[in-house]
Amino acid sequence: MVMLVIFFFIPFFQTIIISLNDYSDIYNPIYSGIQNYIILFKSKDFYISFINTFIFLLMVVPFLSIFPLFAAIFINQKIKCITLYKILIYLPVVVSIVAVAIAFKWLYAQDGILNYFLSFIGINPISWLTDTKFSLLAVALVTIYKGIGYYMIIYLSSLISVPKDLYEACEIDGPNEFFKHLTVTIPHIMPTIALVVTVSSISALKVFAEIYVMTKGGPLNSSKTIVYYIYERAFENLDLAMASGASVILLIVILIFSFINITLFENKRYKL
Repeated sequence: MVMLVIFFFIPFFQTIIISLNDYSDIYNPIYSGIQNYIILFKSKDFYISFINTFIFLLMVVPFLSIFPLFAAIFINQKIKCITLYKILIYLPVVVSIVAVAIAFKWLYAQDGILNYFLSFIGINPISWLTDTKFSLLAVALVTIYKGIGYYMIIYLSSLISVPKDLYEACEIDGPNEFFKHLTVTIPHIMPTIALVVTVSSISALKVFAEIYVMTKGGPLNSSKTIVYYIYERAFENLDLAMASGASVILLIVILIFSFINITLFENKRYKL
């Protein structure tokens, strides 16, 4: 509780207070009420960053919710070199996100390895980080690559708890592997799936490091998300009030996503 009070509740209420003041004169702030929020909702940059954030979420969350499940099911089988597979899939998780972003920045270069391989199938070089059509997708691929191993381990810990006799009973009925996992595995680990969807959604809404290293929100704001917008307003424009207001809005959005998760997936547990 002490840690929560110091590092969450006090900064949270300070952020709300700052968002309700005008810091044109940083030494003599003036109370302005909800004026900062009105300005925010009239800001084109804020809307662009908000829309980009949700597009990024739609790109990332389905892959981070589904693909790691298949990887976990594969890893959970009795196959040779299973430890090696686990290490290879989980390795990106322990590598710094900044190092991964820099490596991908080299891969995405105009004369980088990715465009080199695309040339073999007759595709012209793509400006991954300087083309408005591909910049957000390029960042999303980095986030997916970095998160697959993490969510795979979460799924794997849940798969271990599935009773083996359920699989044996299912095999007696004769369905194939797909229907076995569809009828036994997925219903049993549904709370874990809900957890992964929620955590990956919150992470997608808060994405920052990849964008800061790779695109700086460009080109033409095509990859600017809400957290990068907050950073830009606070530390580049020194507009603390607007940055705090955007932070409060982001927190409300995250709370809404968490509430939807509880309502849809865990309503029986909380009796909603």
